[in-house]
Amino acid sequence: MRAADRDYAYGAAAGLLGDLLLGDPRRGHPVAAFGRAAGAVERVLWRDHRGWGALHTAVCAGGAVAVGALASYAGRRSRAASIGLTAAATWAVVGGTSLGREARAIGGALAAGDVAVARERLPHLCGRDPEALDADGIARAVVESVAENTSDAVVGALVWGAVGGVPGLVGFRAVNTLDAMVGHRSATYLRYGWASARLDDVAGWPGARLTGLLAVAAGGAPRQALRAWRRDARLHPSPNAGVAEASFAGALGVRLGGTLSYGGRVEERPVLNGEGRDVTVHDIERAVRLSRRVGWLALGVSAGARLARARRKKKGWAL
Repeated sequence: MRAADRDYAYGAAAGLLGDLLLGDPRRGHPVAAFGRAAGAVERVLWRDHRGWGALHTAVCAGGAVAVGALASYAGRRSRAASIGLTAAATWAVVGGTSLGREARAIGGALAAGDVAVARERLPHLCGRDPEALDADGIARAVVESVAENTSDAVVGALVWGAVGGVPGLVGFRAVNTLDAMVGHRSATYLRYGWASARLDDVAGWPGARLTGLLAVAAGGAPRQALRAWRRDARLHPSPNAGVAEASFAGALGVRLGGTLSYGGRVEERPVLNGEGRDVTVHDIERAVRLSRRVGWLALGVSAGARLARARRKKKGWAL
């Protein structure tokens, strides 16, 4: 078995533990630094044209992957450096603890009956219009965001880390960040953000499916979760968020989707797990706990897949 594969497994586990203990740094977060750099590139390149948007995506995502590859190359001769780099990269790109903290803060405000505070905090978690939501609507938005971001902020990064090491970790987070910045359907970014949105759909595909599988396995209601995934995920406008949200809905026994509002625009989303009950504030904690279980299982799957690949290569060389 190659040392590099063991180093990845040790480093990824240490990084996920670091996220559990520390969460995201309040200042100097590498993802925030990447966002500032991507914003500077956008100010130079922006045109209302898909080609210029594709160039922006290539420069920013390609640059992030290149930095990760150079750092990996520099640390390849030292196991301690390799493990430390993987741990730091994993801690920087996953966001499960901060996701849970924000969700719980909103849940705490709702449990205390302070809907105004919950509305004030909701934009920290998702882009819904908080003023259009009552307490149950806020709770539903939080559960949906926890499900989607479990795939985007945790599982997808671990999958690409298993595939590509540190360059895979930082590359996935770069693509996901670019989609959040320019991948939405506004007049400004409909064309310019097209490449970022499509690349994010491709990069998020395996992580979303693994999220669905692990939610089925870890949610306590595997038949309902699998049924909701198979029946309802394809109805969602996002090919990846639909899988995560539908599987979480089935696993938690709740109904997600329906009417929502973004930037003053009302959308009618398909209902996910229609036989489930309405979301309540108590389901926020259940969703956070499910997200945590899915994240640790994803670490086991991704690290195990990397080690298994190394064993197969070793046997092939022996033959």
